[in-house]
Amino acid sequence: MSNGKDFPVMTSDISGPARKTTLVAGLYFVATPIGSARDITLRALDILASADVIAAEDTRTARHLMEIHGVPLGDRPLVAYHDHNGQAVRPRLIAALKEGKSVAYVSEAGTPLVADPGFPLGRAVISEGIDVFSAPGASAVLAALAVSGLPSDKFLFAGFAPTSKGARRTWLKQVTDTEATVILYESPKRIHNLLDALCEILDPDRQIAICRELTKRFEEILRGPLAEIRDGIASRNLKGEIVLVIDRAGARQADEAEVATALREAMSRLRLKDAAAEVANTFGLPRRDVYQMGLSLEDEENMEDEN
Repeated sequence: MSNGKDFPVMTSDISGPARKTTLVAGLYFVATPIGSARDITLRALDILASADVIAAEDTRTARHLMEIHGVPLGDRPLVAYHDHNGQAVRPRLIAALKEGKSVAYVSEAGTPLVADPGFPLGRAVISEGIDVFSAPGASAVLAALAVSGLPSDKFLFAGFAPTSKGARRTWLKQVTDTEATVILYESPKRIHNLLDALCEILDPDRQIAICRELTKRFEEILRGPLAEIRDGIASRNLKGEIVLVIDRAGARQADEAEVATALREAMSRLRLKDAAAEVANTFGLPRRDVYQMGLSLEDEENMEDEN
């Protein structure tokens, strides 16, 4: 990150309005609110007030946010940087960084690099040996996970599903066959098609949460079985940004003979406790049950040896 330099922004932890300060030269990825304008950090405001150059996925949104919080743009450049012009604009931003300037980048909403064009910019800057800093904050991914009621110890953010039916089906099979909670973004126009596709490949009782308009006035969280949620909103014309959270895949079904074969193989190279843990994780089974099976297998082997 900072190559051992002192932390780049704050000289004090005292709360207060945005303060102009001297920033170390480098690229600053600044998280911005996903809904409520007050969900911005004081450090983010300081960076926006102090950066030599501000780059934004949507300059109108960035300008409005700064106006809300009383952060003057002054005569500093506000540069549009998005999917359509990134290749042309990156050299300009890198040139400013090489001149020793500080550049703040904000996506339209949320944390930069999460489903926005910031990634190529970050990679290009890092390849030039220039410092990159993060001012963390709002994230639709984490906000949805927090309110979903689904397991949060392991999760996979997979972004947007492909638009074509065949590619979407294949992609969904891959990302949902995991022991992690899966988080997707989707547009209101496509959410019904996405749920239909999921119902074709997943258990209809698999738990999901649809998180709509997070942190905004009309925030709505729908939780329940996949098919039930799909049918419940079939006639609704949903609006706003949508995050879909899908419960992790259930235990893979395996017959006793398959488990026993795997356990024998594991026991040939591991002590029973470790072998049972490995096989239990593979098949999604309780460790105690697999351990008891291992004890039975050991007894059988001992009896065979005695005979």
